[in-house]
Amino acid sequence: MYINSTNSTNTLMKELLARGEWPEKERCLYTSFQTAGRGQTGNRWESEEGKNLLCSILLPPNKNLYFLNIAVGVALVRVIGEDFTIKWPNDIYYRDKKIAGILIENAIIGNEIKYSIAGIGLNVNQTTFVSDAPNPVSLKQIRGQEFDIERLMSHLFETVQSVLNESEQEVWSYYKAHLYRREGFWPFEDKNGPFEARIADVLPTGEIVLQDQEGKERIYHFKQVKYII
Repeated sequence: MYINSTNSTNTLMKELLARGEWPEKERCLYTSFQTAGRGQTGNRWESEEGKNLLCSILLPPNKNLYFLNIAVGVALVRVIGEDFTIKWPNDIYYRDKKIAGILIENAIIGNEIKYSIAGIGLNVNQTTFVSDAPNPVSLKQIRGQEFDIERLMSHLFETVQSVLNESEQEVWSYYKAHLYRREGFWPFEDKNGPFEARIADVLPTGEIVLQDQEGKERIYHFKQVKYII
C-alpha cells in the first residue's frame, strides 16, 4: 500500500492495525516522504522527499524476535549487492558508511506475539545529507546511477518473503558471513573505554561476542558496546 507522505510508516501501520483498519491482504506500506522517520532508540532517519526507499513490512510472528532482524538485514544485502555488509545488529554498510537501517517493532499481548513490523530506510538516490548522521551514503553515490525505487521496493518485499521461508541455520550462516568487520581485530568502546577485539560470534538472542587481544570473551547487548569508526 502506497501513501504519498506520513509521519512514519511504522507508526501509521501500527495505528491502522490497532484500529482494525489495516487491509487484510496488504503486507507492505511505503511512502515517498516521512516527516518523523525513526531509527533505533528514537534516532531520526533523514530522507529527502522522493529520493529513498521508505517502507514497513508486516512480518509473520516468530518466537525468535532477533531472527526477524537478521532476516531483513540478509534480504537487504541480497537486493543491493554482495559488497555490502551488516553492521551488528542490523545496519547495512558500504565500507565504513551506512546505507540502510532497520527498526523492528513487535506487538506482544501476554505471551503471544500478535505481529512484527520491519521499518526499513534505504538511501537510494539522495546525494546530499544535511543531518548530523556521521556517515551516510546512497546507492547512487556508490554506483553512479539513478535507481527505480518502486522496482527496488518490489524486489525487497519478495526477497524478505523468500528469506523468511529459508531455514534459520541458512539465514544465520549468511548473516555471519556478511558481518561488517567480521575478520581481524578492530577498535570498539564500552563503558570502560576503548579496546580492540574481533567478532567471535553473534548469539541467537542477539548479543555480540567479542574476543579481545588477550583471548577474553566479552558479551554485549545492543547499545552496550559500539564500533569506533
